[in-house]
Amino acid sequence: MSSSFEWPWQYNFPPFFTIQPNLDTRAKQIEAWGSIILSYFKHNKLYRLDLTEAQSHVLFNNASINRKLSRDGILLVLEALEKTGHVEWDNPKDKKKCYLMWRRPEEWSELVYNWVNMNGMTDTVCTLFELHSGDDTIGEEFHNIDINVLRKALQILEKRGKAQIFTAENPQEEGVKFF
Repeated sequence: MSSSFEWPWQYNFPPFFTIQPNLDTRAKQIEAWGSIILSYFKHNKLYRLDLTEAQSHVLFNNASINRKLSRDGILLVLEALEKTGHVEWDNPKDKKKCYLMWRRPEEWSELVYNWVNMNGMTDTVCTLFELHSGDDTIGEEFHNIDINVLRKALQILEKRGKAQIFTAENPQEEGVKFF
């Protein structure tokens, strides 16, 4: 999948893989890294990152120029993305695994709710499975979304009074009613 991803020029520029000491340069570098990460995750429809494995991932390890971003560098970029709402850590204290969201949950909630309105689904109940992988959502950007990211988006709609989530012991039976 990653072979069809179009890498920006920075990816083949060796100094890009070393966090720069000049603060202005570093800020631009971290912003560029964040953009590349979000683009890569969106292109490949990825949602999770394990920091313990990140350095060996093609995203942070360019074998053709024999360079890889350090763990501290990766963490610096992820912390910057956290400030913009694109990263959410499983455990904020150990920072080993995170959701890397190329769309923030608020954006996903808007996409889902727009789909609900366009398809006349208000005042109806559907399962999370139907939203996630149902035939009606094929072609929608949220089709096959990470189920936990979908839950985060639906929780936002619930807080706004636009939905009510119904939990169940069997995840296949979890549902949501839209208003």
